Amino acid sequence: MENLIQYLLQFAHLNQQQIDLVKSKGTFREIKMDKYFQEAGKIPREVGFLTDGIVRICYYNNKGDEITKYFIDENNFIVDINSYNQNIPSSGYIQAVTDCKFVMFSKDAMRELSMTILIWDELINKIINKALIEKVNKISPMLAEDATERYRNFFTKFPALANRIPLSYLASYLGITQSSLSRIRKNISR
Repeated sequence: MENLIQYLLQFAHLNQQQIDLVKSKGTFREIKMDKYFQEAGKIPREVGFLTDGIVRICYYNNKGDEITKYFIDENNFIVDINSYNQNIPSSGYIQAVTDCKFVMFSKDAMRELSMTILIWDELINKIINKALIEKVNKISPMLAEDATERYRNFFTKFPALANRIPLSYLASYLGITQSSLSRIRKNISR
């Protein structure tokens, strides 16, 4: 819970009473590797703060191929924000890449925090903006890179993630086959 509080304090000052309220609204949940935090076709009813582990955001294309859009690691909020805010079914999946631990907040808890802590909505908007900027910064450079450059840049930018993610997920994220990824890794290690 302390990681969550430290994270929130990066975006706004909260007094001890507000911190205690946030702590009282969070519940703990663990999800095992390969299980889903959220599934396509379902409306998200909770927001999670990832305290331990890695999740991936993925979907299936019209050919039935599984595509990894991006990864999220510790000390980040997890939710399909569009589906959550609009109360519509999600079009993608959020899957645990490793065993994961979360602090969970129900929609009612988030609403109560919003009504009780005057700066809560502003704090949440700052977090959402930061997450969107990070998402764009992860994805945009990849559009102009070849597969080897994408792999090297992923390793450079996310060294802590690279060895914790199965190769099949990493290949999907990089937009290549697993055999192509193996060749790239082999050529780089020479």
